[in-house]
Amino acid sequence: MIEIGLRAPEPEDLEIMLAVENDPGLWEHSSENTGPYTRFQMKQYIAGNTNDIFTDRQLRLMITLTDGRIAGIVDVFDFDVRNNKAEVGIVVLSEFRGMGVGRSAMNKLEEHCFDFLGINQLYSYVRCDNMSGRNLFRSCGFTETAVLKSWLRRGNGYYDVCLYQKIAGR
Repeated sequence: MIEIGLRAPEPEDLEIMLAVENDPGLWEHSSENTGPYTRFQMKQYIAGNTNDIFTDRQLRLMITLTDGRIAGIVDVFDFDVRNNKAEVGIVVLSEFRGMGVGRSAMNKLEEHCFDFLGINQLYSYVRCDNMSGRNLFRSCGFTETAVLKSWLRRGNGYYDVCLYQKIAGR
């Protein structure tokens, strides 16, 4: 498995973060984005982020290679303190796909969330036609627990979503 690191976003990551957040192709897989972010908005996010999931209710980490290049971004969001669970999303930049970056990042993220933060459950909604996303979560030990019919609307069409869950210690 490829050696990667996870770290908090830095001001120098602005261009990569904007490229990821403003990629309409990625919006297809999310229910969060409804339009592009401005440079000003992203600078404010980086500056105002405490990188404390208990404060921000989210945790965004840059996936780095050993040579310092950014290979992607992983997010833990919709943190539910009462029920001790959070949603996870990952984007691996196209030039680093198929190298095991996603699996390495998810393994490190799980270790941080389960062992250090004490989160009990991570989950993700993956479009059923996103086979690479589904394969990633399966390879990391997530279980597909449901198919949510017509969950995401894109244009005039609706897409089914697979719910993947992983519970600490299982």
